[in-house]
Amino acid sequence: MIQSRSSKIETREMKLILASASPRRAEVLRNAGIAFEAMATGVDEVPQPNESPEELVRRLAENKARLAAPRVAGRDGPVIVVGADTEVVLDGAVLGKPASAEDARGMLRRLSGRTHSVITGLAAIRLPDGEARTELETTQVSFAPLTPEEVEDYVASGEPFDKAGAYAIQGRGGRFVTRVEGCYFNVVGLPLARLYRILRDLGWSG
Repeated sequence: MIQSRSSKIETREMKLILASASPRRAEVLRNAGIAFEAMATGVDEVPQPNESPEELVRRLAENKARLAAPRVAGRDGPVIVVGADTEVVLDGAVLGKPASAEDARGMLRRLSGRTHSVITGLAAIRLPDGEARTELETTQVSFAPLTPEEVEDYVASGEPFDKAGAYAIQGRGGRFVTRVEGCYFNVVGLPLARLYRILRDLGWSG
């Protein structure tokens, strides 16, 4: 777990690095007017044995931030590196990105007519001093009952295949969502309000 250290640094012109190649996370930041640089890390996202969903997203977020940090550590001025991982959870099981059309169909059938959790781990490291934060955000999402035709049409659209839980709330999948309890942006992949608070706590003022 990333540990926080009490220290102060000059935070003028602090840069933000998003340790992710996700276009959805990047869009959330751009739409919020937050300047950043994206940096993919290639973290292995396979869950460990007996790892809870909360432990999984925390570990992956921290690993992404840690991998990116050495690549920017020598830059002039302070930098905040942010790692994030989002998972869809139903009945205690993580529904990752579908490996096939049948896998996507199976996930959508499980989500149909039920409420599931979306959990995101956020990890932020401020450089050069190493001050760090790790937090979790959870949102409850309810799906309408889906007909077999709706499942087939949605899978045929191609949208489910690179999405955790086989759906995108900001895309065609949004038509199936009847209720969101908590942060909407968390379901997209980046809990904006929580991230903003973390950044401000670390001295960012952009």
